[in-house]
Amino acid sequence: MPRKKVRSLRCPTCRKLVLRTEPDFPFCSERCRLIDLGKWASGAYVISSPLNEGDQFGEADYTVSPRPKANGTKHDDQHRKPN
Repeated sequence: MPRKKVRSLRCPTCRKLVLRTEPDFPFCSERCRLIDLGKWASGAYVISSPLNEGDQFGEADYTVSPRPKANGTKHDDQHRKPN
């Protein structure tokens, strides 16, 4: 008879092994759950999102400037100081 595999993960806060059947899963305790909640509330964790709507459709709000030459000078003369 095959044994049923018990799923487990590590607590995201303290890295302790946590079984899926535990009440605080995926955390090992209420303390670790509250620490994680505090990180979300303080802004330590963020979910990234597109910077603007145009990026989703391949449009850009910026222009790409030429890369500087190897010696540190610009490709165009508009950035040079007048003599």
